[in-house]
Amino acid sequence: MKKTIEINNMLTIVQALMFFMVFSISVAAESAKPNIIFFLVDDLGQRDVGCYGSKFYETPAIDTLAKQGMLFENAYSTCHVCSPSRASILTGKYPARINLTEWLGGRPEMDFEKLHDGEKVRSLPDEEITLAETLKQHGYATANYGKAHLRKDPKTYGFDEAIHGWVRSYYYPFGGKHKDGSKYDKTLPAKEGDYFTDKLTDAVLDFIERNKDKPFFVHLEHFSVHDPIQGRKDLVRKYEKKLAAMGHQDGPDYILEPNPDGPAITADKLKALAASDTSSLHLKERVWWVKQKQDNVEFAGMVEATDESLGRIRAKLKELGLEENTIIIFTSDNGGMAASNGYRGINLPRKKMNSRYASANLPLRGAKGWNYEGGIRVPLIVHWPGKTQPNTTSQAIVTGTDFYPTLLEMLDLPALPDQHIDGRSFVPALKAQDYDRGPIYWHFPHYSNHGFQSPGGAIRSGRYKLLEYYENGTIQLFDLENDIGERNDLVKSHPEIAQKLKKMLHDWRDEVDAKMPYPKTATSKPAPGSVVAKSAPGAQVAKPGNDRLPADVEKFAPGWTVENWGGPNMKPGLRKKWSGRENVF
Repeated sequence: MKKTIEINNMLTIVQALMFFMVFSISVAAESAKPNIIFFLVDDLGQRDVGCYGSKFYETPAIDTLAKQGMLFENAYSTCHVCSPSRASILTGKYPARINLTEWLGGRPEMDFEKLHDGEKVRSLPDEEITLAETLKQHGYATANYGKAHLRKDPKTYGFDEAIHGWVRSYYYPFGGKHKDGSKYDKTLPAKEGDYFTDKLTDAVLDFIERNKDKPFFVHLEHFSVHDPIQGRKDLVRKYEKKLAAMGHQDGPDYILEPNPDGPAITADKLKALAASDTSSLHLKERVWWVKQKQDNVEFAGMVEATDESLGRIRAKLKELGLEENTIIIFTSDNGGMAASNGYRGINLPRKKMNSRYASANLPLRGAKGWNYEGGIRVPLIVHWPGKTQPNTTSQAIVTGTDFYPTLLEMLDLPALPDQHIDGRSFVPALKAQDYDRGPIYWHFPHYSNHGFQSPGGAIRSGRYKLLEYYENGTIQLFDLENDIGERNDLVKSHPEIAQKLKKMLHDWRDEVDAKMPYPKTATSKPAPGSVVAKSAPGAQVAKPGNDRLPADVEKFAPGWTVENWGGPNMKPGLRKKWSGRENVF
């Protein structure tokens, strides 16, 4: 009897040890899953980074990441503005396929526009299975910090934790007196003098510390370097000294870009328009100023603060022994803001201009809000320890839909082809193997807030890129291998290539059921999802040709005068009541 009890006790001990060993192996396997830091910067142009050629902005942490990982020369966002691009990263689908084609909530239609916007949705569709949801199902702790900008709490689409909202000031209080102010007081405690980029990084470091024993996915969507253009004060002082020591830079500070879908503008007329810098005239002629030099000290301070954020995160990973088991993806949601947000003239002091135009994208043409390379070509660096050859450069063409399937393959997780239907895994490129993902597409059936160009789309297939504008049907063709600045239009010299790409673009639009803009008529109405400017009851709205606006200004702020107010389509005026407030201009 005693022996039986001893044997039973021994069996119990052995079973317990076996269970403990199996549990330990299971925990070890779980913790061995690679972590992911998706470091997404807002409005960072490809050329705003040192390793991509910037001579003014200093980005040592990003440059180090490039030396230790793989830098992509031909990486693209799926849209030239934020929300559609962000949706593609999380869904693996083109914006046109999910009908989320404009930033949320979008710019109101304006009187001068000939077309109504295409139909669109105004939030991330519920039926999408996001990358975060998939990773969460596989045991990942998930966090979304920063500018989610998909009109829903990120916790509704797969994130365990979220700190999000609009930034009204990079200095505390970050939401200002707006409704977002109280939100940040609850989610990102801070004090007078704190800088938003630094505090958001603090939150990421805290999340990593709390989840160091399990796999995690941090989707860090820095609000920086989006406007308001406010550099951290110590860094701004640094760049003021650097700029003063640089001396004069050759070339124009800004150039006027005409609407490529409109009548051709002669060089003499463009020169006359530049001399007559009035917003109403420029809006009528559809021309827009584009910054040509990287000399904005405020923006430089924002870039370096964002670079410091990456450096601090990598230092934390190293401190916790997680550096070799963490994949880092560094990229941007669209090109740099070389063209202002809403029309802004340039005959103002440097300090004022620094608040309106962020940076220059040269040699890339255009800016955020344009389908030229300056609006859609973005930096991309991937650090996959033990897998990517350090200090390598890839010429592979990749876009925002591709992250979803790529990460699943990197993590050895099953693909979801019905979800990330527009994505292609670029793991072969990361392993320096032959890779060709095929053509990539863009579709923006709206007038942009940064240039008011015609709605349009584009396709890149190999070396060639075709742009099509929907107002007048204009097309442009460029050979990006020989003309990265998109100045030599090949439509007339290579009509067969232009027609082939145009057909491919149209076929793709049919495949994804892309919603198109349509002409305004006396009886037409805006499409579902459109934003239409409406005057509040009792509003005194300025109209062309009358003197209401100066009278409103004098009433609102005696002694002030009207200057460069944006033209009649901007509909300014004194509101007796608006958005719960009284006497608002």
